[in-house]
Amino acid sequence: MASSRAHHLYRRCSDREDSPPRGSVRQPAAARRVPRPPAPTPADHALRELTVLSRALFDTPDEGEILRLAMDHIAAAGPYSAEAGYLKVDGDLVPSPRNGPTHASAVGRRVRELAGRDGPVTVPGRPWGRALGLRGLERLHGYLVVTSRSRPSEAERSLLATLVRHTAAALSVAFAHRRRHEDALELHRLRDERTALQRQLIYVVAELGYQRAVHGLMADVAASSGGEEAITRALHRLTGLPALAEDRFGRLRSWTGPSRPDPYPEPDPARQDEMLHAVARQAGPVRIRDRLITLVRPHGEILGVLALVDARDEADEHTVLALEHAAASLAPELAHLRNLAEVELRLHRELVDDLLAGTDEASAYARSEAIGHDLHRSHYIVVVQWRNRTADDSFAQTVGRAASGVGMRSLLTRRSDHVVLVADDRPHARALYEALARETGTRSGTIGVSALCDSLDDIPHHYEEAQRAMEVRRHSRECYGTTFFDELGLYRILGPGNDYRELETFVQEWLGQLIDYDSRHHTAMVETLSRYFDCGGNYDETADSLAIHRSTLRYRLQRIRDISGNDLANVEDRLNLQVATRVWKIVLGGPG
Repeated sequence: MASSRAHHLYRRCSDREDSPPRGSVRQPAAARRVPRPPAPTPADHALRELTVLSRALFDTPDEGEILRLAMDHIAAAGPYSAEAGYLKVDGDLVPSPRNGPTHASAVGRRVRELAGRDGPVTVPGRPWGRALGLRGLERLHGYLVVTSRSRPSEAERSLLATLVRHTAAALSVAFAHRRRHEDALELHRLRDERTALQRQLIYVVAELGYQRAVHGLMADVAASSGGEEAITRALHRLTGLPALAEDRFGRLRSWTGPSRPDPYPEPDPARQDEMLHAVARQAGPVRIRDRLITLVRPHGEILGVLALVDARDEADEHTVLALEHAAASLAPELAHLRNLAEVELRLHRELVDDLLAGTDEASAYARSEAIGHDLHRSHYIVVVQWRNRTADDSFAQTVGRAASGVGMRSLLTRRSDHVVLVADDRPHARALYEALARETGTRSGTIGVSALCDSLDDIPHHYEEAQRAMEVRRHSRECYGTTFFDELGLYRILGPGNDYRELETFVQEWLGQLIDYDSRHHTAMVETLSRYFDCGGNYDETADSLAIHRSTLRYRLQRIRDISGNDLANVEDRLNLQVATRVWKIVLGGPG
């Protein structure tokens, strides 16, 4: 079969050689009469077959197919049979699929023992066998194992060597084509890789340039100590988006860019806490509705919020980078401010604690000047208690922030269940309470305010007044709100803990002007008022007990109204005046 295929290849080639050229004119037989060529010999026939096979080998680009053709047409070189073929792939000899299974292991072992040399191979039933290396200029391409039914002649050996050389040369060409193709693919891959690296380099250079711009701008902001305003201004310049900073409670600290809400919406404490927890759980900025938000939290503590308004969802990785660097630049500034506030708050607390316990005036004045507070002025003591809120540092800061927000200049400390303020002006009846209600998100709070305090020595006593005012409010029907001690009236002397000094103060407040008038004019206005109440307001009984005329009593009562400024027809005034005259007479000993 192998011989017939080679013969077929040979015949096709011969037919093309013997046929006249296309378009030529055939000559008459007489004119073409030439001597007949001699009949071809078997050697000529073998050479022709090898020539056709050589063309087929060199036209085949696949190494495995070249080896198969050589094995199939080995009989063209003589009485040969191809027992096995091997191709060298990655340093190993790989057997051809055409190899027979009968002697495969023995033949394969022998070929590997030759280690690249030609050598004899023993195959049962074959007197002659040889393993022939398929060698190129630089390397061994494989082996062709050939056996013969008889010992081949010199001419047949020469033909076999020619076939082996042609096969090796065809394999060299195929391997070279493969290497060239692989090199072309590798070159194409390297070019693509170089292009990708160039693009990546361009991107990295642009990215580094942007990062340098961000770092430089934020470094300038940090060096200038510009705070939130400088940060949001720089962030707006870098991104083109409106930038804003809020405190951790959601109150606006700075806004740069268009579309600022006016007025800025009041934060909802519950929603604010929910938002902070949602952002804190994520790494990096988080989108919430139209805002890209990141937290300013050095050492894990949330000090504020930095955000970009991105209604069109235009933010990219550069926007995120700028926002992260802005937050990192703002964190030390807020941490520094927080530390200063904590130091100031600690100094405030120490001073207020000493004032409430009683301290040396000179030391108190010096310390108050050091922290920028004037203790020489009159003060009010304010106590604040909120339901379900522990009086910890956070609540103390909330109270201090609310007090500053309503214009109160004060010193602050805290106790186990309430916060104490030493304020240099009388608080507004509702301003502080409303501010705290907004800060805490609940109205369940009570505030007590003392009477005016003119002396540092009186601060402990006025602290008790503020506590009493708070307690009266807590046990009243409207238990939430603000209560002033000097508006308590009779309640000031009710309840446990009242002392002689408190009774004197109460009497002085309600009867002081009448007592002073009696002392200056040697009259008995307070005694007259006391007898009037003892007689149940009966004119006749009062006049008889005082041994004066009814008209004289009427005159004295009118003078009492004028001097004290109190209206005897007013139920509240009447009650407080009656209690005051009773205390004056029984507890304080009357005119004495």
